[in-house]
Amino acid sequence: MHLSHHQHVVETRRGFSRRSFIHGVSAAAVAAGTLSFRDVIGLEASELRKRNKAMILLWMAGGPSQFETFDPKPGVETGGPTEAIDTSVPGIQIARGWEQTATAMDDIALIRSMTNKEGNHQRASYQLHTGYLPTGGLKHPHVGAAVAERIASADLDLPSVVSVGRTDGSGYLGVGYEPFIINDPNRRPDNTSLLAREDRFDRRRDLLDRMNGQFASQGAAATVATHRGFYEKAADLVLSPQLQAFDLSQEPESLRERYGSSQFGRGCLLARRLVEAGVTFIEVRSNGWDTHFENFDRTATLAGQVDPGFAALIGDLKDRGLLDSTLVVW
Repeated sequence: MHLSHHQHVVETRRGFSRRSFIHGVSAAAVAAGTLSFRDVIGLEASELRKRNKAMILLWMAGGPSQFETFDPKPGVETGGPTEAIDTSVPGIQIARGWEQTATAMDDIALIRSMTNKEGNHQRASYQLHTGYLPTGGLKHPHVGAAVAERIASADLDLPSVVSVGRTDGSGYLGVGYEPFIINDPNRRPDNTSLLAREDRFDRRRDLLDRMNGQFASQGAAATVATHRGFYEKAADLVLSPQLQAFDLSQEPESLRERYGSSQFGRGCLLARRLVEAGVTFIEVRSNGWDTHFENFDRTATLAGQVDPGFAALIGDLKDRGLLDSTLVVW
């Protein structure tokens, strides 16, 4: 596709904006997939790196109803009992139950025109995470892997892609961009504590290097180099002071309460801390949105978890001057 179709994905005096990013992704979709997420990001990769851009994806697994979230239809026969509430933007209303999000609407770009014809949840999730429908044995990269491959800092000890909850993988980009999975944002990541004194740990690393050197000299240099790279990255993480970014106890109790006590809310707080530490892409997952039965009660319960976390994340990023450099996608 000719570049003119993406002429709006350009550097402005203020940098690469959310609107430019969304326009670029939309143009790629109109082009029937001729440009991937990687291609769109690649158009401005150098500027994105320079400005330390980051992305947070808030994933509602199962797919929420638009009527009970951001596009209520009160008074319409098919709209159900959901009521609409005003937001901080005159003329924009969202569903009752999202009162905290409503106060943050002036910092949110609300898109009500997106649709998807895929009826299978697993296939639709794959498509929205990768930009492609599943195709035989080919595994496409998760959007986080595509973003990190283009713009992540090589100097950071922390993983460039972190997901609170399971998600899709890095596909053909390889395990170097595989999401680092956090099962519980309230505690230290699994397998990141030293089980020996640091001096003994260093001696073990030296011994491993000598053994690898012998193996490499016998014709396996490329395999050893790849293997060593992963071990070094893991060791750097375990020993790095940057690992403290995963410690939510360092935040004031009042701020933790603002995000809420749910796993989603604490995941949003962790996402803000990771952005602050330099991580390029974080996904936070909320499960249970496939509400084909008891829809209104279940949605109200889920909204009670997601609403405070989402609103607190937007406000916290803004208060710290990070919202301009962070794209949050819900």
